Amino acid sequence: MPPDLTFSLWSSLLPGIALWALALYLPLSVPIARFEESLAEGPLTASTQQIVLVLASLALALAVGVVVELVLCWALGPGWSSSLGLMAVLAGLFWSVASRQGKD
Repeated sequence: MPPDLTFSLWSSLLPGIALWALALYLPLSVPIARFEESLAEGPLTASTQQIVLVLASLALALAVGVVVELVLCWALGPGWSSSLGLMAVLAGLFWSVASRQGKD
């Protein structure tokens, strides 16, 4: 497959991947919290721990976003997959705002 065609295929999936990574970031915070605890027990300095934690959380969210996007693209098609990603982000935002309003 020519590199130009490969880039165009992946570039069409990037918005959906980013949306799914954003939508799944909060549910993925549980394994990241465990990773943060294990980092705190290690020999790294606080600033290095923070950098490693940020990079690991971004990599995890992007990896899960890629997998979800590819599976949904295969099952539903790329347009539907990206649309569902947008709906997931908006639903998460809605529930976040609603839970804050309920506490006031």
